[in-house]
Amino acid sequence: MSVMKTSLRNFFAHKGRMILSGLAVLLSVAFVCGTLVFTATMQTTFDRLFTVSASNVMVTPGTAEDSGGFDQTPAMTGRPETMPGEVVETLRGVDGVEEVTGYLDSQSVVAVDADNENIGPATGAPTIVANWTPIELRSMEIVEGAAPEGSGEVMVDSQTAENSSVAVGDELRLLSVGGSFEATVSGIVEFRITNPGATLLYFDTATAQEILLGGEDGYTAFYVDTTDAVSDEEMRDRVASAVNGEQYLVRTAEQYAEDNRNALGEFLDIIRWVLLGFAGIALLVGIFLIVNTFTMLVAQRTREIGLFRAIGAQRGQVNRSVMVEALLLGIVGSVLGFVAGIGIAIALMAILGAVGMNLSTDDLTVGWAVPVTGIVLGVTVTLIAAWIPARRAGRITPMAALQDAGNPGDVRAGRVRAAIGAALLALGVAALIAVTGTESAGAAGQLLGVGIPLTLVGLVLAAPALVGLVIRGLSAVLLRGFGSVGRLAERNALRNPRRTGATASALMIGLALVSALSVAGASLVASTDKAIDETIGADFIVQNEGFTPVIPEAVEAARGADDLEAISEYREIRAELTPVGGGGDDAFDQRLAMVNEAYPRVFAVDVAEGDIDGALAPGGISLTDTVAERQGVELGDELEVLTQGGGTTTLTVRAITTSAGAATEGDAAYIGIAGAEEFIPEEAMPLPWGLFAIAEEGRQAEARASLEAALEPFPQVVVRDQADYKELVRSEVGMLLNMVYGLLALAIIVAVLGVINTLALSVVERTREIGLMRAIGLSRRQLRRMIRLESVVIALFGAVLGVALGLFWGWASQRVMALEGIDVLEIPVNVIVIVFIGSALVGLLAALIPAFRAGRMNILRAIATE
Repeated sequence: MSVMKTSLRNFFAHKGRMILSGLAVLLSVAFVCGTLVFTATMQTTFDRLFTVSASNVMVTPGTAEDSGGFDQTPAMTGRPETMPGEVVETLRGVDGVEEVTGYLDSQSVVAVDADNENIGPATGAPTIVANWTPIELRSMEIVEGAAPEGSGEVMVDSQTAENSSVAVGDELRLLSVGGSFEATVSGIVEFRITNPGATLLYFDTATAQEILLGGEDGYTAFYVDTTDAVSDEEMRDRVASAVNGEQYLVRTAEQYAEDNRNALGEFLDIIRWVLLGFAGIALLVGIFLIVNTFTMLVAQRTREIGLFRAIGAQRGQVNRSVMVEALLLGIVGSVLGFVAGIGIAIALMAILGAVGMNLSTDDLTVGWAVPVTGIVLGVTVTLIAAWIPARRAGRITPMAALQDAGNPGDVRAGRVRAAIGAALLALGVAALIAVTGTESAGAAGQLLGVGIPLTLVGLVLAAPALVGLVIRGLSAVLLRGFGSVGRLAERNALRNPRRTGATASALMIGLALVSALSVAGASLVASTDKAIDETIGADFIVQNEGFTPVIPEAVEAARGADDLEAISEYREIRAELTPVGGGGDDAFDQRLAMVNEAYPRVFAVDVAEGDIDGALAPGGISLTDTVAERQGVELGDELEVLTQGGGTTTLTVRAITTSAGAATEGDAAYIGIAGAEEFIPEEAMPLPWGLFAIAEEGRQAEARASLEAALEPFPQVVVRDQADYKELVRSEVGMLLNMVYGLLALAIIVAVLGVINTLALSVVERTREIGLMRAIGLSRRQLRRMIRLESVVIALFGAVLGVALGLFWGWASQRVMALEGIDVLEIPVNVIVIVFIGSALVGLLAALIPAFRAGRMNILRAIATE
């Protein structure tokens, strides 16, 4: 009981010093709990949507198992995969069926308003066109106007109507693979559960079939509602027997919801693990903060603990006293973190709502596992972090009561730690350097996965041994100009290398990740720029926003533009290739690129063997050297081709091209569009994902103006020159990096709290010293400057370690990516400069409160402090 009383007294006596450590636990646990609650709420919301909207039995295209032998990803045809309308009557004839509803939808449509503006979501979510049926009323309600009747009417979802200022009576134009269609808005419909973020446009069934299927009687799903006399499982078997279950996928409502739940779960798992990964980084950084806090508190209480031992306390009691304090800190921080986590989840839901995906707090899902996970994690991490300081406290002898508090500690232990750190660092460096001698991307990735944690742990352990060298170097550059105040700041930073190393290591982790990702991102952009310069000979690249297929009308409009010398399409389909004479085991999956005869002029194709023009002629095909070598295929060999959609033929290998790598089109095989049209069914022929155009000599400006004028009726189509295309890649990479930097900010915030806490406790530790310096003439302004300079030099020490480590990680990562075509190493100097400037600012900001408190100390009371 005395141990508990002592622990409680110390905890509340130093509650001010515990706050920042508690904040580290709180933030990390909040991020973990917020992630779990947010993803669980999304799952609950969509589960409800899937369950409410499903009928007793669902019939959809496809089968439970792949039948084509290759990836069954839908081709870019602009047409949905459908089932014939005659199946409706077959289903209605099944005993026990009460109603059958045919549903048709597609995402390959663009809708524009009277001002020729695309009303699709700005977030990149799809525009979905569907037929309006009673099924939709299970999850929606018409809030204005009426359902569509006839070919000239369309109903729009409320989110799109609000975002794009669309009202009942407005005119819209639909652009699809079947052409252009005019419609008047007849009504506004609103989700009762959630809008998944897409733009939804509803037509009557005949109009939807005309827009999406060219008038063909087809559906993408059949909703089968049954009487209560038969179970869903029995009805599923009856329906499967009636429609040939091997041809279609027949599922009960529960199976349908489960499959959708699993598909959504895969997406949510990615989000969950990414967010938890960043929370883990923040927890790791928080460990340094907690270790520092308890180490300094134990050092400051050396005399108190020595006296405690002198009056009979055992080593275990002292140890338990510190661990109980840590337990209290972990529990309080974790409980508050759980509460804050719910707030984070609600904030994430609000962010999704701002981009069109509305999640109601009524569906907020907080399972018992969330608080348990958060509290167990927070308490465990806190106890682990406090274990080493607790052991040190237990080793304090009664004689320590006669010594000054705050001595640096065991020199021998520091040497052992530095030696272990150096060994781990050397192993990690060796693993990362070994990446350069590896030809397999998988093996190189494994070496990278081993080298990064080894170098991180090694540098963390070795950091105290580097304090003297790096701090003196920084001081020579930054502090010498501040005279005696600068020298005092340097000595304070050097006074306890272990403490300075731990404080800087927390900041080092976040900055190392920022630096490494910056190098990887800059190298990706530079490699893509190089690939564009070396491979794309076209003056203009014409694509849809969001990289969706370009519809035939837009292709014809582009071909009709003036001042163009040549233009080529690029289409792509999945195929299975089998060498003639080989067994079925020799078949391999392959991306098949279909291009015009002008393609070698607009895109540099490096031919190793054969003739690319012959490969693009009917009956020919080209393979890259890497694919040919891997599959044992040579020039002149014949390949049996099975394409997605059922097209089959035999093609002769007439060219072997040099693999361009992942920076451009990778290991695609080429065939000509004219030859492809001979064996690929029309309904399975993919649309072009882009067009490449060359302007006539000296008429680039006129050609671009002509292209843009021709494509003006198609606002989804964008004309870019090579500079625009490079900027597009740069902006995409930049957006991704900014998201990652935003998530890493959590770890950096925790690291900043560590700097603040170290300085605050250091000021308390040096109270008497500060009083004596003030007594002999050090002004308050000089005192505050000394603490600020100490903070800046510690933060910059962390930046030096972090940037050095991050650049090494970035270099090794680029060498791995080089095996996939990212072969240019680019060091983002601007980011590195920003990191150092930011670190200095972090040091200044972190010192504000400790410096202010130090400046307010009463000189006499400070001198009298023991």
